[in-house]
Amino acid sequence: MSFSAEVKSELAKLTPKNACCQRAETSAIIHMDGSLHILGSERFSLDISTENAAVARLLYKYLTDTFGLHVESIVRRSVLHKVNNYLIHVPHQEMIGQALNELGILDDHMVVTTGIMHRLVRKDCCALAYLRGAFLGGGFISNPKGDYHFELTTDNAEFAADLQALVNRFELHSKISDRKKNFAVYMKDSEEILRFLALIGAYNALFKWEDERIIKEVRSQVNRLVNCDTANVNKVVNAAGEQIEDITLIDSRLGLEKLPPSLQEFAKVRVEYPYVSLRELGELFDPPLSKSAVYHRARRISSLAKSLHQVSR
Repeated sequence: MSFSAEVKSELAKLTPKNACCQRAETSAIIHMDGSLHILGSERFSLDISTENAAVARLLYKYLTDTFGLHVESIVRRSVLHKVNNYLIHVPHQEMIGQALNELGILDDHMVVTTGIMHRLVRKDCCALAYLRGAFLGGGFISNPKGDYHFELTTDNAEFAADLQALVNRFELHSKISDRKKNFAVYMKDSEEILRFLALIGAYNALFKWEDERIIKEVRSQVNRLVNCDTANVNKVVNAAGEQIEDITLIDSRLGLEKLPPSLQEFAKVRVEYPYVSLRELGELFDPPLSKSAVYHRARRISSLAKSLHQVSR
C-alpha cells in the first residue's frame, strides 16, 4: 500500500461530529472525484469514482445516512492496473437536487458551481473537513523515504485556486502547478506537509513521516561525516607523499646531512611515518612540536626542493 493510500485509509476512519463538517468533507470528495450528469430540467445523477475502498464506504455512508439518498455501489477491476475501482452511483431521485445544493455542487439557482462555496468553509472546523475530503478525493503525498511532496490535483483552475487559498488560510504556503489539463496545489517543505497532516487529523501518518524524516537526516549526516573523513585522509596522504618526494630529491642532490639539524630530524621522522598528519607527526618529536612548527619545517623542505628543481633546469 502506498503512503497516500495509508493516509486516506486513516482519514476515512475519522467521522466529523458536526453535520456541517460532514457536509464539507462530502462536498470536497465529490468536487475532486465526482461527475454530475444533467438529465433535464432539475434532473441530475451523480457518479463518484475512487480506488480507495475506505473512501467509497465513507461516501456511501454520508450520502445514505445524512441525505437519505438511494445509492448504488459498483466494484470494477482494472485489467491494466490490476486494482479495484469503486463507483458510487446516485441516480436521479426526488431529494438529489436539494442534497447537491446543500453540498455546494449546485448553487441556489440549481447551476453547477466550479469553486468552493463560502458557506461550506466559513468555520475553521468545516474548512479542515473540506481539506480532508479534498485529500481523500484527489490527494497525493510521497513516501517520506524519498523526496518530500504533497499535492491536491484537479482539472478545474478556479477550484484549484480556491483549494490553494483554503490551504494557505492555515499559514501554509502552497503553490499551484499547471500541468496541461490538470492543476496541482502542492507543497514540498517537510515541515509544512507535517503541519497539514496534523491539521486534517492524520496523526499516525504524521508520526510515521516524522520517524522516516529523522532516520533520513541522521543517515545523511553520517554520510557527510564519512565523506569528510575520507577527504581529510586523502589530503594527509597526498601532502605526506609530496614531502617524501621533496626529501628524496634533496637527499639525492644535496645529501640530508647538509641540512640544519631541525630539518634532518623532520626528514627522518617523516620518512619513518609517511601516513600520519602534521599534528600526529609533531607528537613523535622529542620534545613534541606543535602542528605549526612541523608545518614550518615542511615548508622549508618544500622550498629547498623547488630551488633544486629550478637549478637542474
